[in-house]
Amino acid sequence: MASNRAKAIVATWGIVLGASICHAQDVVDGFAARTFVGANGGRMPYRIFVPDAQQRLRPLPIVIYLHGSGGIGTDNLRQISGGNTNGTHVWVTSHAQARHPAFVVAPQLPEGHRWDARGTDGIAPYARLVIELLGSLSHQFAIDLDRVYLTGQSLGGFGTWDLITKRPELFAAAVPLCGAGTLSLARAARTVPIWVFHGAKDDAVPVAGSREMVAALRAVGSAVKYSEYPEVGHDVWTVAYVERDLPDWLFGQKRG
Repeated sequence: MASNRAKAIVATWGIVLGASICHAQDVVDGFAARTFVGANGGRMPYRIFVPDAQQRLRPLPIVIYLHGSGGIGTDNLRQISGGNTNGTHVWVTSHAQARHPAFVVAPQLPEGHRWDARGTDGIAPYARLVIELLGSLSHQFAIDLDRVYLTGQSLGGFGTWDLITKRPELFAAAVPLCGAGTLSLARAARTVPIWVFHGAKDDAVPVAGSREMVAALRAVGSAVKYSEYPEVGHDVWTVAYVERDLPDWLFGQKRG
């Protein structure tokens, strides 16, 4: 169960707690399948990796992964497999968990929806469900709400930018890959530690999207980190998530 302090933090976020239902589905690579039902009745499949019981004697951080377009569906599997394997599995290896024990959650977006709501002041319906899910999980497990990390690639990269510019107070750090954000909102995320990745030869999401967001953030005093790979295309996740310094950098960040 979450501490009273954690519950208070969740309350200040304005999160409405929904229901988290486990259907006794299979476990894949340590990720259990569940379905979340939000306050408005919206349903969202998700996978969760839960550290072992000994590690959970103290509050632990959580990594939220927003998948790319290859993860879209309702099978509750595509978001942790195929091109979405690196972004989910890099945090759950035995070596990674020994060094940085953490929960990892990977929600799944259905056809016809996006993680971001660019051009509006609000957030997308399934991004709202992700925030509600975080609140629900914080009541089930001892999660360190000062160490909530957000990452995503491509479609999920857009979602990552959207959430950290509209709800920056929720996150201790963010890692958007091959995405883009709204330049006019960059200032809102200036205090969030961010490490951006993009391939210079990306022919699906132009690298200008990351370059411009990084420039906008630096213009308002952000210490944003940026790694651009000259010979990499859209699949920047194949190199970004295995960057040697990324885990220590990410888990070294704390909200506030």
